Amino acid sequence: MFQNKLDSLKADLEKSWQKLDIDSKITEAKKLEKAVAEPEIWLDPENAKQKNLELAQLNDTIEPWLLLKSQLNDIDELITLGGDDLKDEINEQITAIEEKLNELKLALRFTGKYDNKNAILRITAGVGGTEAMDWAGMLERMYLKFCEKKNFKTTCIERVTGEEAGIKTGVYEITGTNTYGVLKSEHGVHRLVRLSPFNADNLRQTSFALIEILPVLDSSDDVKIDDKDLRIDVYHSGGHGGQSVNTTNSAVRITHLPTNTVVAIQNERSQLQNKEKAMEILRGKLIKMQQEQQADSISNLRAGESAKWGQQIRNYVLQPYKLVKDTRTKYEETDTDAVLNGEIDGFINAFLENQIGE
Repeated sequence: MFQNKLDSLKADLEKSWQKLDIDSKITEAKKLEKAVAEPEIWLDPENAKQKNLELAQLNDTIEPWLLLKSQLNDIDELITLGGDDLKDEINEQITAIEEKLNELKLALRFTGKYDNKNAILRITAGVGGTEAMDWAGMLERMYLKFCEKKNFKTTCIERVTGEEAGIKTGVYEITGTNTYGVLKSEHGVHRLVRLSPFNADNLRQTSFALIEILPVLDSSDDVKIDDKDLRIDVYHSGGHGGQSVNTTNSAVRITHLPTNTVVAIQNERSQLQNKEKAMEILRGKLIKMQQEQQADSISNLRAGESAKWGQQIRNYVLQPYKLVKDTRTKYEETDTDAVLNGEIDGFINAFLENQIGE
């Protein structure tokens, strides 16, 4: 009576195994193990650190699937030894494996080319002055709370505060497992409707903020940017950061001329560090544009044709009723306080489940 259930679980596991290409990941992990075991790799500490990180991420993916396969084989042996006498134990193990398999199958949501990459989160206040900057600050807090709950590490790259409240822009690098795959659903315009705390009449106000989620791509990734397409300007940093930041030409602005895409970074103390970080963000921006325009390559991108301040992806209504609703999936939550406190898993899961169904 157990064999049919066991055969079904094995077939389900094999299907997921193939879809996630676990065999290729095992081969890649073995290559990385050999590479990091070589003493010479530490002559380049940054490269060694990156290789070890890649190996750890691969093992995090592979090991649960190997364990599950081994457990299914163990149950096969128990059935052969005497299924009737061990039926309670077998039934308990099959139930546990079924639950674990369903949990692991969530990884099928992260099969996109860049889903396993770290992510850049960029928040930009829309027009509307203090009200919009306060909304951008609320979203910043929401995402930082969400990342904290997910044990994602957040590193501030750039942050420009508003004169009275909130932020004008905020840029963070988010590191963890599948961070781009998890957060990519948040890319787009977010709209807030509430009674404004910033005017004497306490009128209902609508505010907008742009959330950009970009994959973190280094120069070894397949992102070809022609040097002649770039204009690089250096200038004095204008924000806080100490005397040496403000008196040297450490800030860097890179413009991708064909698309008029601009990235400016001034937080790091050295011009080289700012340039590297700006190029990292630019690669992510261009890849995102390539996805949106369905272009074959970076060189085929067209200026002004990517989604920016178009139709919002999510509405946050705090007045006259309370509701957060995603315009793409129609998923909604009435507990707006929880959502703004980082409880956005429902929106992310609805988006990812829609993707699997497509």
